[in-house]
Amino acid sequence: MALSAETVRAAQGRLLRSRLRILTEHGFYGLLLMHVRFALDEELSTAATDGTRIYFSPAFMDRITDSELDFVLMHEILHIVLMHCSRGKELNSQLYNIAADIVVNSNILASNNGAHETITLAEFGESMHLAPNGHEGANYTAEEVYKMLLEKSERERDDPMPKDGQSKSAGDGQGEGKRENGQGMSKGRPHKKRESGTYSGWDDHSQWKDMDPIERDEWAKRLRDAAEAISVREAMTGCGSLPLCARRILKELTRPETDWRAVLDAFVEEEIVDYSFSPPDRRFSESEFFLPDFNETEEKVENILFMIDTSGSMSDALVTKVYSEVKGAIDRFHGRLQGFLGFFDAAVVPPEPFSDEEEFLVIRPRGGGGTSFHAIFRYVAEEMEEPPASIVILTDGQAPFPEEKVARGIPVLWVIVGDKITPPWGKVTRIHP
Repeated sequence: MALSAETVRAAQGRLLRSRLRILTEHGFYGLLLMHVRFALDEELSTAATDGTRIYFSPAFMDRITDSELDFVLMHEILHIVLMHCSRGKELNSQLYNIAADIVVNSNILASNNGAHETITLAEFGESMHLAPNGHEGANYTAEEVYKMLLEKSERERDDPMPKDGQSKSAGDGQGEGKRENGQGMSKGRPHKKRESGTYSGWDDHSQWKDMDPIERDEWAKRLRDAAEAISVREAMTGCGSLPLCARRILKELTRPETDWRAVLDAFVEEEIVDYSFSPPDRRFSESEFFLPDFNETEEKVENILFMIDTSGSMSDALVTKVYSEVKGAIDRFHGRLQGFLGFFDAAVVPPEPFSDEEEFLVIRPRGGGGTSFHAIFRYVAEEMEEPPASIVILTDGQAPFPEEKVARGIPVLWVIVGDKITPPWGKVTRIHP
């Protein structure tokens, strides 16, 4: 039976108001929810996601409060951005479903700044958030919690008689009812069955399906962008609201593979002020980039032009990797690194100046076409009023290299992704995807 227009309008209104509340009170989730669509499905008992949409049973939506609806939306959007819909296919589906719910619920609790110790839906009871070891699930991935659940299940199967003499089922703590640690598995109406297993709680996982690579990349970027945006707001307000999963992603973004303080200091010193290469830095003894020993200096490293390859051969993950490397360079110099950040494919996106991390973070990658290193040097020669002191090009190297003379004597450091390509001139260091 088709849903009435009145039912649809009422649901649309509630979802819009919920999304606005979340955007105001839980900005990280609100930003992510701006990218998801909603749908009503009378065949559902409760709520679900397929990685693209969030589905609701109209009857379920009528039975839950506004605050419960907000929680459901935050729960489903975390399943999407953590790629739970695509993961765990080779694992026991019932245990993996539980593990994913534990991780999601715990992350939501952690982002509430201790305002709530539990999350409860009146009809279903307390939602699980602790891993089997008693620690918050937000400290782990779904796969790590799954492993704990599997080990617990195997122990209980081998020793089915606890001290009180009452038998345990292998699914104790993973089905409906109260858990040993006080967490509640949601009690309620039966869900549709999934060919690969059953469900935990109210969240119906039967709609889960693999995301295509483009969707995964898009959601990964949205997650990083939302985490960065809210981290800036946190710094201004002093109020933390990011879940632990987002904090880990930000930490990875700021953890460069390259020791940029040593690399750039040596590069600038050697090329610009005829730095002595004695003694060598033993940390780079196996690298093609032969570095001098690094000594602390208070001098600024200025007017460096960073150019990041955003051509079609560079995936979003690789662009993020090299973007992280430049941010790592800024972090390592503690405000004493200044320059320009630009992007290029077949053409150059005009570089923008930065003098600190805050200015760097507002510069966003653009591009996606073919690759031309010539475009960089043409831009420097024709568009820049003052040539940079040096140029750092971060790329996978999949394009014809120009002759060295195009650099017009400007020192060039090639930061190559992987080991397969070696530029015919300039200094070279590498990062690995």
